[in-house]
Amino acid sequence: MEKYLVPAKSSAEENHRKPTRLYRWKRSLTELNGRLESKYRHDLSVLLLQSYSQIGSFPHLYHTTGGGGDAAIPCQTHMNSSGLDSDLTRQFAINKQGISFLEFDKKGIYLVSVTKSGCLTVHDFESLYCQANGSFPCFGEDESKHVLHISLGRQLDVVRWNLANQDEVACTSMKSNEVQIFDIGYISSEPVEVLSTKHAVTVHGSDIRKGLTDIAFTSESRLIASDTNGGVNVWDRRMSTLPCLELTSNSRSTLNSIKLNVENQMVFGAGRHGIVYMWDLRGGRAASAFQIHKEVYHPPVTSWKLSSMLERIGSLKAQSDIVSKEVHSIDFDPSCPYQLAFHLDDGWSGILDIYNFQATHVHCPPPAWLNGSSTDLLCLRKPSWLPTYSIYVVGSSADNGIHLLDFYPDSSSPCHVDYSPIENVERQSGVNGRNKQNRFIPLSEGVTACAAHPLNGTIIAGTKEGDGEMNFEPLIGMLTVGVDGDPVSTVDFEEIKGRECLEKRDEGRHPCALFRGFGRINMDRRFA
Repeated sequence: MEKYLVPAKSSAEENHRKPTRLYRWKRSLTELNGRLESKYRHDLSVLLLQSYSQIGSFPHLYHTTGGGGDAAIPCQTHMNSSGLDSDLTRQFAINKQGISFLEFDKKGIYLVSVTKSGCLTVHDFESLYCQANGSFPCFGEDESKHVLHISLGRQLDVVRWNLANQDEVACTSMKSNEVQIFDIGYISSEPVEVLSTKHAVTVHGSDIRKGLTDIAFTSESRLIASDTNGGVNVWDRRMSTLPCLELTSNSRSTLNSIKLNVENQMVFGAGRHGIVYMWDLRGGRAASAFQIHKEVYHPPVTSWKLSSMLERIGSLKAQSDIVSKEVHSIDFDPSCPYQLAFHLDDGWSGILDIYNFQATHVHCPPPAWLNGSSTDLLCLRKPSWLPTYSIYVVGSSADNGIHLLDFYPDSSSPCHVDYSPIENVERQSGVNGRNKQNRFIPLSEGVTACAAHPLNGTIIAGTKEGDGEMNFEPLIGMLTVGVDGDPVSTVDFEEIKGRECLEKRDEGRHPCALFRGFGRINMDRRFA
């Protein structure tokens, strides 16, 4: 019977035997649970950044109805960009070029934009997308597809959707103390409601002029707006058209941007002095408020000076002379509610961790003067977050284009202050390892505002007139909704859904076959 037995291997042979390396099949958990791990999603973001490309352009050559009601005349933005104004107003119009703000509604059906020349436009996004992809052969944007187009004749700096009532948009200007609310369901150039700040005077009796810089909605009836006097005004539309509450900062300098946290309980604001303030809308102890001339004012709960926080980063301080810079914009990461992104006047961007009170990410592009670019101090840049993947989209301060910044909340992010290139190479040695890096997408115009589609990740970039030159022909290769000279460029991406990674069984397929998108996919153009 011994001849039928298999001889046992010696211990020496077992020691020399190489262990079989088993690779974990990551997609199994995704397919079973229908969810993606955060780190796995971060790996996939490399494919997302590589997939963006420019697809079309639409100049803001729109018209409005004349005084007789029938004749169509060019709108104010059209006249400014095309040089149709008189010689007396043309020089003034040059400073009023550009898209100042963009925003999608919650479902991504409509896109609202405002221009420095005073045009408020609500676009049907699907019609724009189809025209950009060549579904509708035309030479320009179909104005009949506009949901709303109003030329208000005065500068507009910000516009927001009412999150609780998506039929309403609110807009305002740094040159006005009023918030105008329009209902897109009505074909009217008149606002359905106008909110204004309280009249204020100095100790010497002179008027204090307040312009409004940013807007936020907490509910259908509650609206918040920051002003040029260092304050935040809170309206309850059920009570009055005047503010029911005023939040104050430590200075009288302009607050350029405000943002609410995910619970709509804390207000964050930042502006000219490079300081981020935080207020609590829930109130608190009576001692937290002070009273002057029977008016109750509420100081911030706390504040952070961004230059001081950046100085704590040893490697950054050793290479740069860190000084306080104006904050253009702040915004919370929709994928990580404790990450507050900031964008500075010199083009720097970063992340403030509101839980640990420290700067965790920073992106420092070369200054504009290094390549001879001019800096427009009158123009505030308004970045945006992609709906997933913690990617921050910001217009470049030195070049014509946008930066796609990886602000993933981990040291694997190339913008993280503890990022190690050596460790990153070790991570790439795995089966699904990919080189994580930021991306710059060049455009033909300087970018002033960005907006990302809440569902499919399409990016709309509003641009300004570059170097005083005005172009009158549609730009080829971009989708814009703005002025030619002031276009709104679209960089398109169909968000990765379903089959989200390149496994061995997919190596022979085109990468675009893994993307499930909104509208038509042109593989040759995307991965040329």
